Amino acid sequence: MEESPVPRPGARVVLLDDTGRLLLFSAMDKEDGSVRWFTPGGGLEPGESHEQAALRELREETGLTNLSLGPEIWRGRPWTAVREGVVHEVRQRYYMARVPAFQVDTSSFEEVEKAAITGYRWWTLAELAATPDLLRPAELPKLLASLLTDGPPDRPIPVDG
Repeated sequence: MEESPVPRPGARVVLLDDTGRLLLFSAMDKEDGSVRWFTPGGGLEPGESHEQAALRELREETGLTNLSLGPEIWRGRPWTAVREGVVHEVRQRYYMARVPAFQVDTSSFEEVEKAAITGYRWWTLAELAATPDLLRPAELPKLLASLLTDGPPDRPIPVDG
């Protein structure tokens, strides 16, 4: 009998600077060498809300503190991932935050982040639309264009990834 996946709620932040650039981190697929880019964030710790996790992850991954988190804008459709031999069902919520441009500080990365994350950069919408790399969530250029043009949605939009 197969075991049910372990729930793994997550919180991610669509972090935009004052020029509309988006901060993404990268990881390389060791099997095929492809690169994927994703927003800062990660799993919730016991007793933590999604908003608390989003702020903690930003502090750990970028050095940002005293940030005002914006609304939840996207909600990830569930997907499964295997971590340390355990199948997890990942359910992510994406929040928006705007900040002045700043130098990212990754010195508080946890060991798992140091092992998996290969880099970071600030992306313009045009750069996102032109990259052959894998972006998460899927359709990120389209989602970001709508966000920059129309502002946050009234309720979270379902997304893949």
